[in-house]
Amino acid sequence: MLLRRFHPAEKRLEDPVRRILEVQMPDGAIPWFEAGPWDAWNHAECVMALNIAGEYDAARLGLEALAARQLRDGGFLSQYGNALPMADHVHIARQLSPMVRDTNFTAYAATAVAHQAMLRGVQSVVRWWPLVHAAIDHVLCYQHPTGDISWCAEAYRSPVDDSLRAGNASIYASLGHAVTLAAALGRPQNRWEAARRRLGTALRHAPERFDRAGTDRSRFAMDWYYPVLAGVYPAAEGQARLRAGWAQFVDAELGCRCVRDQPWVTVAESCELAIACVMAGWHTEAAKLLAWMESRRDSTGAFWMGWQDVEKIDWPAERPAWTQAAYVLAVDAVDRITPAACFFQLA
Repeated sequence: MLLRRFHPAEKRLEDPVRRILEVQMPDGAIPWFEAGPWDAWNHAECVMALNIAGEYDAARLGLEALAARQLRDGGFLSQYGNALPMADHVHIARQLSPMVRDTNFTAYAATAVAHQAMLRGVQSVVRWWPLVHAAIDHVLCYQHPTGDISWCAEAYRSPVDDSLRAGNASIYASLGHAVTLAAALGRPQNRWEAARRRLGTALRHAPERFDRAGTDRSRFAMDWYYPVLAGVYPAAEGQARLRAGWAQFVDAELGCRCVRDQPWVTVAESCELAIACVMAGWHTEAAKLLAWMESRRDSTGAFWMGWQDVEKIDWPAERPAWTQAAYVLAVDAVDRITPAACFFQLA
């Protein structure tokens, strides 16, 4: 591992990164965990963490796996792991989950490539430009005139069409990263910039365009903090949004609840909330969230998925690769240990 090249004091990243490398397959693909689902978003998050850690060969393999799995229409057929049942009280089932061309998952491939460009120089990603171009063009095929983007290609203009606030916020950030990368490569994409502006307007001013299927997703922490993490709001408005939901979603000394009415805090949501706090200028709160996560490590130093505070157990008893990656990205954002520490602020 090349972690020490960048930041010798950051030994706390080594075990989470080791866990990502354990999960990575020979072809470079990074599923959730051994024999688990694969999707382009969580895979891309892991590639970013590998680059932060200086694991350049593994990150390159990860980008090669993305390119190999990209469909001819530019999208990615990803397993929808959140639909997996529990195999027992504490373990997630190892079986195939539904597969869709999720627009957010697809757009995040551009984020991983742009992150490498910031960390290692734009010349290091020239070969991945066709991947980014095809992915973003695919996503924009499913943008409505109102600016919002359908959550997957299969649902677009169907009776179950819907746009998800957290997913659209993530796409908003990915579009920003893609536009920045295009400019750096001398290939400006005015159409992408215009699409991003329309999406931002929808996120800020058209709440009726989200959760049209009738499911109240405001219960989920990601709907609360991800628009802040993605830069949808200026810092002052981001602070106000975080302040309004803090008591509902944050359990002191534990972290961020995945769902506000469930006693379950998760490492990934807590780390993403820490990045959102950085975006809003709440650096003390961000550092506090990361400090709370240290108690969620297993005996190897990797992180459990979350903590169930009624049963007082690490639950589920899984150590997803993307949980480790979220921690690595949050530590970089909070402690500014690599040149890409400000990556999300520049979307």
